[in-house]
Amino acid sequence: MRKFLCTILALAAFSASRTDACTNVIVSPGASADGSAMVSYAADSHGLFGELYFRPAGRFRAGSALAIREWDTGKPLGSIAQAERTWQTVGNMNERQLIIGETTWGGREEQMDPAGIMDYGSLIYVTLQRASTAREAIETIVELANTYGYPSEGETFSIADAQEAWVMDLVGKGADNKGIVWVARRVPDGYICAHANQARITRFPQDDPENCLFAPDVISFAREKGWYEGSDADFSFRDAYNPLDFGGARACDARAWSAFNILCDGTFTYVENGQEVSRPAADWLDYAMGYDLQGEMPLFVKPARKITVKDVADVMRDHYEGTPMDMTTDIGAGGNGLPYRWRPMNFTVDGKTYLNERAIATQQTGFWFVAQARGYLPAEVGALIWFGCDDAATSYLTPIYANITKVPECLREGNGDLLHYSPTAQFWMCNRVANACYKMYDRMAPVARAAADRFERDQLENGIPAMDARLAQLVQKGRLRKARKLMTKYSVETAQAQFAAWTKLEELLLVKFIDGNVKAQAEDGSFLHTEYGPGFPDKLEYGGYNDIWKAAVARDPHAPVLESR
Repeated sequence: MRKFLCTILALAAFSASRTDACTNVIVSPGASADGSAMVSYAADSHGLFGELYFRPAGRFRAGSALAIREWDTGKPLGSIAQAERTWQTVGNMNERQLIIGETTWGGREEQMDPAGIMDYGSLIYVTLQRASTAREAIETIVELANTYGYPSEGETFSIADAQEAWVMDLVGKGADNKGIVWVARRVPDGYICAHANQARITRFPQDDPENCLFAPDVISFAREKGWYEGSDADFSFRDAYNPLDFGGARACDARAWSAFNILCDGTFTYVENGQEVSRPAADWLDYAMGYDLQGEMPLFVKPARKITVKDVADVMRDHYEGTPMDMTTDIGAGGNGLPYRWRPMNFTVDGKTYLNERAIATQQTGFWFVAQARGYLPAEVGALIWFGCDDAATSYLTPIYANITKVPECLREGNGDLLHYSPTAQFWMCNRVANACYKMYDRMAPVARAAADRFERDQLENGIPAMDARLAQLVQKGRLRKARKLMTKYSVETAQAQFAAWTKLEELLLVKFIDGNVKAQAEDGSFLHTEYGPGFPDKLEYGGYNDIWKAAVARDPHAPVLESR
């Protein structure tokens, strides 16, 4: 019941009106099962197409310029000096095992700089071309933003290399003050972090450059603007530049809470006053649901076990299942447990404004990934990005080595866009599967999820380990060119084979669940049929509706009742 009490609040300041929200999980090397640093990211924009960006390494003449276009819109913003040398980038990872993801949190309107050139997307992709470590990336981001101006909203960046993982909050200084204020904290080894469209760094150590970096004016600028009056020691970046409100908790930090809840098995272990303490995740449930904005959630927690790529990927498929915010169990889920609500995220009836939840997995995802920086392998082999398109809950991740020489056709830039359908694009095929599942989610989504699970587990347990061994051997023998050719062949063929399998899956879903019916299958996947011919289904069932929906319909005074006779 308490869940619904919150939904009728007047949400005048509801910051979750941002519908292109994203979610990141950051895993330090000591927290992962294989010793890799990991970053997950879902690019959740209604206007973003899912494709794999590919930029080969390059060398440029002194004085060369690089044109900058806004990532979200393609709008020309200006040009900057080109670096003399750039690293190859594949998606949000480069050949040096550097990974960068982001989530946008807005901030104060007066901190926007419309004349700036380096928008947040350009900061990510230009930095990936120029930096080789997480610390270099932080330096590069700051230099680019301060030199050329920053026109975007507040951001939290996930930044990781093979040795370290960092979280960085940044925001512009406005039209009259070029550049950004920022703070970056290293994720303690053995711990994880998560962020989702709300600044996460509050108070931070100001005398520990090994673990915390920040702008020299991060506090004085807030004082100058009248946003902070306390002592330096008590300064909170979040409270000064992105004050927490109901929407920031319920639609944003709630996702970080849910990721922690899953990976920590319901118990948050974190450091407080220099001591490691453990408390139930439920202690922060009121915070996550927006009831208690004073109960600050830990920035870093220790997972219950060493976590794998699969663990992180499945977190990205979460809809708050098993919590009071479970999107599959309220009336909004309809008769088939659909954990999605079409935008906008709130609506008004009889003067009261109601809230739709915003979970990690969402329908408007353009692309998503779990990237690994694997320091235990040769550098040329260790950079691996597991890449997917559209809704994470009903799509799959395919492994792509960052040192490949070309990307698969199904993920190639220009193979379709949001206004032009392409039958050979992974984005469009994943959308076909997802949108099919939305019609009868409780029956259809498990079929898609099982197919993704089989593929991902086979790659994690068999395909990638075998390929890593072959590639490492080639690199150790100095045969890098052959190694790149082999990793390219493997990445491309694996992606294309799974794309073909997903095309078949969409056909299966159509045949199996057409018109709300459910056709029975044998263990080998063939459809059961009667003795009268292979085209006559046997043991046909009807999809029906769940009990929550039936009870809601029964409460409607206009519901037709079949009287017993």
